[in-house]
Amino acid sequence: MVLVDVSIVSAEFTGTITDSKMAEFTKRQIVKELILEVKNITKEVNSPEGALTIVKDVNLSIESGELVSLVGPSGSGKTTLLAIMAGLDLPSTGSVSLLGSEITLLDEDQRAQIRGLDVGFVFQSFHLMPKLSALDNVMLPLEISGIDDAQSKAEEALLSVGLEKRVHHFPTQLSGGEKQRVAIARAMVNKPKILFADEPTGNLDTKSSSAITDLLFSVNDLLETTLVLVTHDLALAEKCSKVYELSEGELL
Repeated sequence: MVLVDVSIVSAEFTGTITDSKMAEFTKRQIVKELILEVKNITKEVNSPEGALTIVKDVNLSIESGELVSLVGPSGSGKTTLLAIMAGLDLPSTGSVSLLGSEITLLDEDQRAQIRGLDVGFVFQSFHLMPKLSALDNVMLPLEISGIDDAQSKAEEALLSVGLEKRVHHFPTQLSGGEKQRVAIARAMVNKPKILFADEPTGNLDTKSSSAITDLLFSVNDLLETTLVLVTHDLALAEKCSKVYELSEGELL
């Protein structure tokens, strides 16, 4: 929802608005719409051969509701950049602003609190708890956050991904496509403001991959969530409104 400055509208209507005031208003509106901003991000790690640069001087910004993909070959830094943007990792230099907070200045507990409330994740390898049922896996983030009616909300989420008949099945009893459906339900159950998906179809066959792609975008559209997607699949990437390409850690 975009809030409107009534004084600005009135001044514009009556012809009394100044260029400086309109410029100030425009700047405020742009800032309000940004959900993620990355500035001069570099990530280096030590290796036997010396310092290895994984991500180099990356700058990008993402507005609320945008669908954005990061593409590039294996080893290009896509997953590392996604982890930094989501607050799962820290850069060597640079800053990340996520949901209005500069998460590079926060400690892990503070970053985890933001992730728990407003961020969803879907991973290539599903990351389901093997000893928990599909229902319990989806309930888990709700229970950790102390949200009421966790069971009914988890059941609703599983229904939305077509798994109402699999709620009591364990991960070992589910196909790869079904596991990813559980992961999507878990990621979306708390209605996050932004969803990070790292190669969500990477472990699936062609048929399951197509079904999961359709499901991911339809659920995302339903909840009007911002999507940041890492993939090597150009066809999948082109479903997004913005495509960023990385090569050797740099945006092209």
